[in-house]
Amino acid sequence: MGRGDGTGRIVSADGADDSGTRILHVDMDAFYASVAVLDDPSLAGKPIIIGAPDARSVVSSASYEARRFGVRAAMPVGQALRLCPSAVVVAPAFERYVELSRRVMDVFREITPLVEPLSIDEAFLDVSGAGRLWGSPGHIAKMVRKKVADQTGLTCSVGVAATKHVAKMASTLAKPDGLLIVAEHDTQAFLAARSVRALWGVGPKASEALESRGIRTVADVLETPRDVLDRVLGTAMGERIWHLSRGRDARQVETARIEKSIGHEETFHHDVDDDAVLHTELRRLADRVASRLRAGGVEASVVAIKVRTSDFTTLSRSQTLAEPTDVGHRLGVAAIDLYGRVERTLPVRLIGVRAERLAARGGGALALWDDDADWRRIDEALDGAHLRFGSAAVTRASTLGPRRDLGALPTNPRDPG
Repeated sequence: MGRGDGTGRIVSADGADDSGTRILHVDMDAFYASVAVLDDPSLAGKPIIIGAPDARSVVSSASYEARRFGVRAAMPVGQALRLCPSAVVVAPAFERYVELSRRVMDVFREITPLVEPLSIDEAFLDVSGAGRLWGSPGHIAKMVRKKVADQTGLTCSVGVAATKHVAKMASTLAKPDGLLIVAEHDTQAFLAARSVRALWGVGPKASEALESRGIRTVADVLETPRDVLDRVLGTAMGERIWHLSRGRDARQVETARIEKSIGHEETFHHDVDDDAVLHTELRRLADRVASRLRAGGVEASVVAIKVRTSDFTTLSRSQTLAEPTDVGHRLGVAAIDLYGRVERTLPVRLIGVRAERLAARGGGALALWDDDADWRRIDEALDGAHLRFGSAAVTRASTLGPRRDLGALPTNPRDPG
């Protein structure tokens, strides 16, 4: 969920100059909350919090009306309701989000085959080859917005620019339901006026480090010697910011993008202090992660876990596997082993499993035998049953028992298919 609340919105006038542009960044407006309104029009105009209706749950997303009260993703629902007591809490509906996301992505691919989904609700489009068929990039952006609205009932914001970085910045400034075009020759002036926090990839810590040295805008970055940026941010980040602040971004739209990681995490109804219960939850999460790996045709080389205790202290551990895998049992064993290395004295509020360093399945060297052959057959049977009867129809005996989590969404929700 974006942090913007829709105030300070900037949009282009009709007929704005789009010379030198070719990249569109399309971002759905408060996607989860907008889907809730689409399915229940009585929610229109109300502050909406997407999350489990429990004070211990975390906010997955919020409408712009709720964001103006300070509601943000990942904060406890109880805190969000204290900030915005009039908010309506709506349970997440991930399958519904995936359905509408696919319809939105289909709209994009009707216009250009060069589509790079970034998440379930945003994507880059390269329209450099679509001009003869559809017109200029600015005209195509208007068409995209209309088609999305007509075919899904949802609104989106679009940034149009010469590079991916500037297009993404532009779509953020145009939200909600807006279009902002930055002609190539206007790129430097557009960037110079922006806060360093608007640069793609500059997080809170990097922003604070820059601002503590008086570097608050991109114009300030342009006046800062390169060696100073390297000292403040490190060589790699310093080089990146140096180029981005000058409008230099050679990255192309990648249609065969593979996720860097896939994860699931749960916030419990009540803090859990029983290791046996936590082991069961880790196995359950590992199976969900593995299912998404298989659906996406990828394997993981690294497994990581996150443990958040009752005082909100967050602990994480990770390990590299002997060989890449998409087997739930293997991920679960690794996750439980990692949990054994966590020293904690307080009960657990949240636990998560993440698969990292992903690559296409079968990309590694073939082993003489498969130690996980039996577990793979179990996974295949589970996948088949889930496809026919739903994800809750069949599960491992080791994960049987009452649900203890608050129905949190995947940590990086994107349909891997």
